[in-house]
Amino acid sequence: MHNVWTVVRFTLRTKMMTKAFIVTTIILALIISLGVNLPYIISLFSSNEPTSIGLVQGKATSIEKSLEQYFAKQEKTSFKIVPYKDASEAKLNKEVEAGKIDGYLTLEEEKAGAFPKIVYHGEEELGMEEESALTHAFTLIKTEWLVKDSLTTEQIAELSQPVSVDSKLIAKAGETKEKNPVSIIVVMVLIILFFMSNTMTSNMIAAEVTQEKSSRIMEILITSVSPLAQMFGKIIGMFLLGLLQIAVFLAVVVLNLLLPHNTAPLKSLNFDFTMIDWSVVGGGLVLYVLGYFLYATLSAAVGSIVSRTEDLSQAIMPITMLSMAAFYIAIFSISTPNSILVKVASYIPFFTPTSMLLRIGAGNPAWWEFWIGVLIMIVSIVFFGWLSAKIYRTGVLMYGKRPSLKEIRKAMKAYKI
Repeated sequence: MHNVWTVVRFTLRTKMMTKAFIVTTIILALIISLGVNLPYIISLFSSNEPTSIGLVQGKATSIEKSLEQYFAKQEKTSFKIVPYKDASEAKLNKEVEAGKIDGYLTLEEEKAGAFPKIVYHGEEELGMEEESALTHAFTLIKTEWLVKDSLTTEQIAELSQPVSVDSKLIAKAGETKEKNPVSIIVVMVLIILFFMSNTMTSNMIAAEVTQEKSSRIMEILITSVSPLAQMFGKIIGMFLLGLLQIAVFLAVVVLNLLLPHNTAPLKSLNFDFTMIDWSVVGGGLVLYVLGYFLYATLSAAVGSIVSRTEDLSQAIMPITMLSMAAFYIAIFSISTPNSILVKVASYIPFFTPTSMLLRIGAGNPAWWEFWIGVLIMIVSIVFFGWLSAKIYRTGVLMYGKRPSLKEIRKAMKAYKI
């Protein structure tokens, strides 16, 4: 154990001070900061003044008044309706050219008794957001216009109210369980962190072992530290390094959220840390730790059988593909956490860290399902750890071309662990 912790300290000290780790951490921290502050940055470059749209008053006076009243009632609107009486098309075009208005609307009657055709005139087309807002407004006005003689004022007002569908999950004990949207956000963040951290640390473990082999330093190291102490020391050291990196990222997120320009949006969302389900966070950390050790042991074994760093990317590709599959299964199933695919994947050890995390955060699994998944992970770590230890012990001294499975099996039989 003394040798293991010596390797752990050495791994932490050397990898923490490498340019690759420092630069990668800084770049990812900057990307996270940019993402958190993106709404504020966009607001700096966007104009706060509403779009001025002229409205040519013609025969459909009731529709025109309804449009003015609709936007006047809106607390936050990107439109400012400017009415024009008896304005010619030439005059309106000059108003647009002068910048007094961004464009103007005309209501053209196609046939008697029908709702008029709405035409927008401007130097540029309306954006998707502006066009959607106008379409929504005219849809409500058309509904009121069609039923104005058959419904009361209260009934007409009720037509404009949106219809929403609320979900209530029924637990087996007869209790209802509300779906917490904050937990879904936490799940997505933890899944992304697991994928990023797991990919980086696993590649670093395999690359370091391969580099030590290719430079022949491994022959010197095994004279003072056993191969098993080296393997588990590197795995634990990289694990602590990954935790340090995640702590840095979380600190960056919290510091950015506490900036003055971000406090107002959080208050408008009525968000506070009491809304976070800490049982989901705790379960996610357990799954992260188990998932890391599963992938790390396999990466160390793969790195030990590769003699040249040029061949490492091809050798570690299967592990990378498994990690990517675990990530995509969870991300693309956010809206369907109780699907058969997610349920089956949550019991496959390579996919359990992300799939089971999705289920406990956004789904409704029984408590025993989570612990079965954890037990499967522990058994898998013990098995693959034992297998990787045997491969590592024999592979670190095998040079030349990459050994075949038959050669590895023969060499493994010579060592008992």
